[in-house]
Amino acid sequence: MVLKDFKLLITTARGDEDNACSEIWYLLKEVGDEAAIVDRTNVAGLIAAKTSLDPFEVIKRFRDVLRERPYEFRYSIRIIPIEKVVPTDLNEIERVATEMGGRIGKDETFRVTVEKRYTSLSTRDIIEAAASNIERKVDLTKPDRILLVEVVGSITGISLIKPDDVLSVTREKGF
Repeated sequence: MVLKDFKLLITTARGDEDNACSEIWYLLKEVGDEAAIVDRTNVAGLIAAKTSLDPFEVIKRFRDVLRERPYEFRYSIRIIPIEKVVPTDLNEIERVATEMGGRIGKDETFRVTVEKRYTSLSTRDIIEAAASNIERKVDLTKPDRILLVEVVGSITGISLIKPDDVLSVTREKGF
């Protein structure tokens, strides 16, 4: 994978990676990033984007574009904001997750969601590392916050998101 410091992960159908790259590059330009870099990952159906914009703001702007001009989204399936990228290492994941966990309100619940590709680490070990220092109530069905751990081979993207921070294009288009 070329991008080591991506801010967005985008899923697409296998074989549509190049079209999805073009689409996201164009859309990022539309929402104000003239210098965005979008590239394939080593995972079929997954591309990454580096943007100077806040990834959560990009999701909001993309959602507006999707409402106004749904035909602009032909290849992107899900668009995921990424706050921090670290090497795929349990200690690194634990360190960043602990930092992010401090942003979970005292009365808020959370869960850890792991999506992993090309790693021998077990989902259970990743969840235990990520959640080990977060002293908040866990809610697996309707959490206030989700600590999202996206493993892509040797690098991992981590975000603390609300359930609607991932743009699910097909669902929001109504398909």
